[in-house]
Amino acid sequence: MDIVPETREDTIERKAEPDARDGWMTRLRRNWRRLCLALLAFIALPYVLIVLYTVEFVRPVSTLMLRDVVLLRGYDRQWVDFEDISPNVVRAVMMSEDGQYCRHAGVDWGAMREVVNEALAGEQTRGASTIPMQTAKNLFLWNGRSFVRKAMEVPLAVVADFVWSKRRLMEIYLNVAEWGPGIYGIEAAAQYHFNVSAGKLSRRQAALLAVSLPNPYTRNAGKPGPGLQSLARLIDRRAGRSGDYIKCLYD
Repeated sequence: MDIVPETREDTIERKAEPDARDGWMTRLRRNWRRLCLALLAFIALPYVLIVLYTVEFVRPVSTLMLRDVVLLRGYDRQWVDFEDISPNVVRAVMMSEDGQYCRHAGVDWGAMREVVNEALAGEQTRGASTIPMQTAKNLFLWNGRSFVRKAMEVPLAVVADFVWSKRRLMEIYLNVAEWGPGIYGIEAAAQYHFNVSAGKLSRRQAALLAVSLPNPYTRNAGKPGPGLQSLARLIDRRAGRSGDYIKCLYD
């Protein structure tokens, strides 16, 4: 058998192949590192913003507000400081959305365990979101029920509750909550539904706004049906007995 001697070109090509492979691997590692850094920055951003939002003159916006801006819809939100919000609203929202607000540290773990047990048993689950969890969702995440969102929501709620005072947290929540299409915050909601300022909302009006929060698109506080009015009366009675439950906000 004749042996063909290796030419200089063959030698160069053989040496070039590993070099090309090494270059491709280097680029892959570099791009992977960049992707990981970008992902870490994306995850860390909400926590950085939580610290930034401790500054009282900073007025956070929600992801839904940003969505409306991107879609060129516009929105109505008029920031109002906590002391200028009617206590009727604070009491009604607490007793409707998170009765243990002053007692937990961002997450009501007892209610959360009940929901998990119900889900494992195949039963229909009720909501266990606290006001800090809803605030974290509104500011940094998205609507819809998913384990991924909930897994991101819980640590954000715990950190927000730890970093912010209870008053600041409630102030932010009431200023970013959605009360209708393009209607954000308690001031815009009060004017839109009842033509009054947030500081002058009556107990009945506050209760109607509170019970409309779970689904403001179908629950119209300004035009309540019999079911919504009945639910508002229940929340109003609870708000009237809220006493010790709101001490963290008014002491």
